[in-house]
Parts: sequence; structure tokens; C-alpha cells
Amino acid sequence: MTRSAYRVLLYYKYVPIDDPESFADIHLAMCKEIGLLGRILVAHEGINGTVSGTVEQTDQYMDMLRSDSRFSDIVFKIDEAEGHAFKKMHVRSRPELVNSQLDETIDPIKKTGTYLEPKDFKKAMEDEDVLIIDARNDYEFDIGHFKNAIRPDIKTFRELPEWIRTNLADQKDKKVLTYCTGGIRCEKFSGYLLDEGFSDVNQLHGGIVTYGKDEEVQGELYEGKCFVFDERMAVPVNQKSDKVVGKCYYCGKPEDRYVNCANPECNRLHVCCDECEESYRRSCSDECRSHGRNRYKSPREQEEAI
Repeated sequence: MTRSAYRVLLYYKYVPIDDPESFADIHLAMCKEIGLLGRILVAHEGINGTVSGTVEQTDQYMDMLRSDSRFSDIVFKIDEAEGHAFKKMHVRSRPELVNSQLDETIDPIKKTGTYLEPKDFKKAMEDEDVLIIDARNDYEFDIGHFKNAIRPDIKTFRELPEWIRTNLADQKDKKVLTYCTGGIRCEKFSGYLLDEGFSDVNQLHGGIVTYGKDEEVQGELYEGKCFVFDERMAVPVNQKSDKVVGKCYYCGKPEDRYVNCANPECNRLHVCCDECEESYRRSCSDECRSHGRNRYKSPREQEEAI
């Protein structure tokens, strides 16, 4: 099998960074010098990033980051890619790595749920009396999730704590399994669950991405695809079956392809099949379809523009 020329790196590390603003400026310059594209967030609590580049560029970046003692043991999740997964390179300072608005006392360095490796997480999911909580947003769940997982009705991660208090407060004695894309959200979310009184809290170590790459479990019990925040939009997880769980926003047929509304003032993310993209001009409403700034061009319009 021929190795792809490009790779995508997904990583995070909770570790104190004294001056995240200066760190971000210096880090951006280093990433640009290497030739990477991507999105990196830096906070007092650590670093969280997804970047793309050639094999040589990503190797150089991993070596560079690990040369800093704070990140010597950082774990990179590596995907092969046909090209860059981003159009630009951003490194930004933020109050939090993931916007949770949780109490500052929830520090994943001091308190977090029990890590379960993929084979142990799979075994735990087979227990009927267990709560499997998806820590992602609803639109991420809608194109892929673990079998029997609970879908919190939330648009952003910061809504999750209130949803838990409202919907699961009477089930604190049950064993909890929580998961997210790469593991970073569960680091704090599991700590929050412990503070709320849930007695047996466990998290998928490395997230869905690691689960899908594990040679033993091969993504089994995960249904659909995993949403990712780059140009790919969704990646496969289950190596044994390819079940489509998403539905086209327009016609309702099985689909796991996400697009953004062609009206730049809306930009709504929604699942859309190829046929409906052209029929509805990739617009989520009549208003967006007729909007003066609608940027959709059909294949025929693209040919005429050449």
C-alpha cells in the first residue's frame, strides 16, 4: 500500500502555560516556517490542535513540539490524507481549550474519569445497565455515534452540564461511559460528572479517533462516521461495517455528507446528498436560496463561468 504524502495531526495536552498570548505568537511563526496549515488553540491550561502537512512537515512539527519539556509525552493521532485539510494556519489564545464555562476547580490534571482503552471501552458498552454519554454536539452525533449512546440535545459543549443536571440527575449510581472525538472534552466533562456525584465515571482514552484505529476492536459498535473540524468534515471509524446513520436535510434519505449553507450570512451546517445540493442550491431555506450573496454555482454555472 502506497503511503499518502500528507497527514493530519490531532492532539492536545493539559499543562500549564504561563503566557499563552506570547506562546501563540511564537508558535504561529514556527508553524508557518514549517509549512503547516491548521487550527491551534492555546490557553493557560494547555494546547489543543489539528494541523495538516506533508509527512516531512508533520514529522518536523512533532519533533519540535516534543522538544519542549512540557509536551515531551504529547500523543499525536495521525491520519493519512490526500492533501491539506485546512486552507490557513491559525494559532490563537483562548480562556479555555474547549469552551465549557465549567467551574475553574475542574482541573483534568487533578481530577478526571477512569481511562478505558478501546478494548475495555467496547467490553463495558456491552453491559446493558450502563450510561453511554456522547460529549459532543448534536450535529456531530447525527452522522455517527456508538450504539446505544445517549444523544444530549445541545448545540455547544457549554450546554452539556445543564443538560446532565436536567436529564440524568437521578441516575448517578449507574456506570458512566463518556466519549468525544479525540478525548479532550471528556477530560473535563468526566471531572464534572464526578463533582456532580456520579460514582463510576469512565472515559474513552483517545476518543473515537483512537478507537477506530485500534487493531483489536477495529471501530466495532460505532455506527456511521466521525465529524471532524477540518475540510474532510467526516471520517470513517468502523472497519467492519459502513452503516450510514445520518439523513439528508432535504429529502431524508440516508446520508453522512455535511455542507454549509451557501448563504454566507447563514452558513448553517447540514447533511445534504449530492442531488439535493444542486436542487436546493445548497441553501437551508427559501430565504437563503434567494439571498443576493448566495455563493452556490451548479456544475453548468461553473462551466459557463470559465
